[in-house]
Amino acid sequence: MSSLHLKISGMHCHNCQAKVERALKAVPGTYGVDVDVESGAAEVSFDGKTPPQRFVEAIQGAGYTAEVAA
Repeated sequence: MSSLHLKISGMHCHNCQAKVERALKAVPGTYGVDVDVESGAAEVSFDGKTPPQRFVEAIQGAGYTAEVAA
């Protein structure tokens, strides 16, 4: 199992947080998601086979901006 830290822009409330969580959980290979609206970050546990860009694209598809954090 691998983990990925993402920085997310545009989340302002818990509805935004829930929307991002749903988008990330829909990516095949995802095991767990922890999104924090206050810090604008997400931690994703996944199978290690899914390219990190897929998670960024899922967040963008939900209407937010994201990038893989170092």
